[in-house]
Amino acid sequence: MAKTYGFGIIGSGFIGEYHAQAIQALPNAKLIAACARSDKSVAKFSEKFPQAKMYRDYRDMLKDPAIDVVTIASPSGSHMEPAIDAAKAGKHVIIEKPIEITLQRIDRILEAHDKAGTKIGGIFNGRFNDAAQLFKSAVDQGRFGRLTFGMGYGPWWRDQSYYDEGGWKGTIQYDGGGALMNQGIHTIDMLQWLMGPVKSVQAFVATLAHKRIEVEDTGSAAVEFMNGALGTIACTTSMWPGHFRIVEVAGDEGSVAMADANFFVWKFKRESEADDKIRQEKVSFPTVSTGASSPGGGLSFEGHRRIIAEFLDALENNREPAVTGLEARKSVEIILAIYESARRRKAVDLPL
Repeated sequence: MAKTYGFGIIGSGFIGEYHAQAIQALPNAKLIAACARSDKSVAKFSEKFPQAKMYRDYRDMLKDPAIDVVTIASPSGSHMEPAIDAAKAGKHVIIEKPIEITLQRIDRILEAHDKAGTKIGGIFNGRFNDAAQLFKSAVDQGRFGRLTFGMGYGPWWRDQSYYDEGGWKGTIQYDGGGALMNQGIHTIDMLQWLMGPVKSVQAFVATLAHKRIEVEDTGSAAVEFMNGALGTIACTTSMWPGHFRIVEVAGDEGSVAMADANFFVWKFKRESEADDKIRQEKVSFPTVSTGASSPGGGLSFEGHRRIIAEFLDALENNREPAVTGLEARKSVEIILAIYESARRRKAVDLPL
């Protein structure tokens, strides 16, 4: 009989609530506790999830022997400390994107869990929708021939109130960056997952549509991949009203373009029996653009449910999860290379 894993959540905002809903939807997971910093947050979370014991200090929560796995949904630049403390307490950890905002802080997390023998996973829930899985399968099967071009495009919008309402949003210390690090990271992760490692970037970033923020709301980069393919990354929160993300991969034998969780191009030189069915079921523009104009807009907890379920399967079978901490590190390194390229006004090679 499979074990039921006890969960504790650090961070009780809307993403923490998605974690809670995903945990509740799994037969082998149980929400034990959550940690929130303010009385208002404690009250709001408790009303929605009354079974969770509430803590104000995550270190007290980590002492609970009923908790096997901790999910972290606090501001991006505050992930390291609880992740390391969780490792010391013998807890496995799943961390929201970005896993942290500097490579040094990420590497300290990875080192702590390697030393403790606990597992760590990142959350890139977009990888787990059906279209993304079909996309990745086509790449792995070599259906594109030689990969020649890849594009990640996140044309999103955030009102000024989005940055004004939260003390950490738009700050270097806790956000680590803007449209690329906070919003565009899902698109960038998807692109590198499909296209493979990035070799070099040449980039520009700017703050064009917002005030009182320390980070970019617009960024673009030319990309060279390790396999020789070229590409582009463009992510913003400055494009009113915002619309669906696009990830496109092309080669000398095929092209696929995905808009959020659907395709609008699925064409290969050598057709398979499944291609017509995929086009019938999956080729359409999204009617609701997930997150394009507001945090969580159109988002379901299903992606989180799938990624947490896969993590628990990894624990059950003593294997690494699909999105390890090292895998979650890759998109952060690309974004930091983009920032460095924009700062230096020249191409920057990876690894940093």
